[in-house]
Amino acid sequence: MHQSRLGAILIDCNTDNLDEAARFWAEALGWPVDRDHPGSRGNYRMLRTPIDEPTVEVQRVSHESRVHIDIETDDIPAEVARLEKLGATVLKRMERWVVMHSPTGQRFCVVRVQRRDFRKNANRWD
Repeated sequence: MHQSRLGAILIDCNTDNLDEAARFWAEALGWPVDRDHPGSRGNYRMLRTPIDEPTVEVQRVSHESRVHIDIETDDIPAEVARLEKLGATVLKRMERWVVMHSPTGQRFCVVRVQRRDFRKNANRWD
């Protein structure tokens, strides 16, 4: 048995000014940029989302701008296998996460548990 849930929404921005992009999304969504968050470093800016909602992260990327989701899980190999049975395919296995494509081509990532309240809203899979 393992658990998983929607963990984060990532706003991929092909930009030279990440702070300006993060400011836009902070104002658009009504959640301020959380500069004190340990994830707000380098090419990443975290928004201060409510504890019981997915995190929103603005990241600088070299590919086209898009939005993708992260599914957080306590067992990455088991979750990847479950999603493959549903028709997803592995695009790339990274050191700490797996990049996948849905059957209709959306890119998403399977990542380790990110939030302390993970078990509260996680789905259980046998």
